[in-house]
Amino acid sequence: MIIWLTPSLRAQQALTKDQEQVQQTVVKMFDALSNRDSIKLKNYCTTDITLYEYGQIWNMDTLIHKAISMNTAVDFQRTNTFEFIRTETDKNIAWVTYKLSSVFIKNGKQTTIQWLETVLLNKQKGQWKIKNLHSTLLNKN
Repeated sequence: MIIWLTPSLRAQQALTKDQEQVQQTVVKMFDALSNRDSIKLKNYCTTDITLYEYGQIWNMDTLIHKAISMNTAVDFQRTNTFEFIRTETDKNIAWVTYKLSSVFIKNGKQTTIQWLETVLLNKQKGQWKIKNLHSTLLNKN
């Protein structure tokens, strides 16, 4: 008996409610960045969030400064696309790895940046919040 296993034919596991919420927290956090909304951004992050970006260590103030305050172009737009690779949850802690592709429009110029990111989240009062985000730049054009 021969059994053929083709990756594209394997059934994908359904996500648990927590896994869905974890992924939505990440998406909504990036939506807040896209909308330059620091209030909503803070809603999806712990107060002591740490980001590891481009070999630097950022906190919330750094993120707001670099991703929101410096983006003052009238035509600024950011569109994000996610490819979730793995999402795990365990009671009040979760981690998710994904590929992120963001298209930026700023001062009439379009740039696409792709990252591989891993996020650690904590559940606080029933809501998932991003505590750590590690980002690896894959491509920028």
